[in-house]
Amino acid sequence: MTTYSTKPAEVEKKWVLIDGSGLVVGRLASIVAMRLRGKHKPTYTPHVDDGDNVIVVNAEKVVFTGRKLQQKVYYHHTGYPGGIKARTAAFILNGKHPERIVEKAVERMLPRGPLGRRQLRNLRVYAGPDHPHEAQQPEKLDLAAMNRKNVRRD
Repeated sequence: MTTYSTKPAEVEKKWVLIDGSGLVVGRLASIVAMRLRGKHKPTYTPHVDDGDNVIVVNAEKVVFTGRKLQQKVYYHHTGYPGGIKARTAAFILNGKHPERIVEKAVERMLPRGPLGRRQLRNLRVYAGPDHPHEAQQPEKLDLAAMNRKNVRRD
């Protein structure tokens, strides 16, 4: 018996819509990363981009558990000596581009390299409830019903 390996021409990509309101960031990101890689399919092949296209709406309404909203810090460096910059999760979530919280969380769960960058291009994140992908007829995925820990109820 030989191992089945999917060819890039045989890949069938679906469109999936996820509503991020009330969902915990890490749990949302791990499920989205798994969908982007294609690990939910029985035809998963590690070296082929056979994941789905994922649309995340209401990214500004995602939540953190514990005190991560104030204590989690995102760092970046300007490239100049002493140029390390820090922002808290609350600062980014209340700022101009709150969808970057979800984008970065998913990006850091994908493999680094050409395949990971190609899979990340299949992710679309929007801060509000509207998206321009109605023509693709995305199917809704209810993460809140998958596990009670996926939603933060205060």
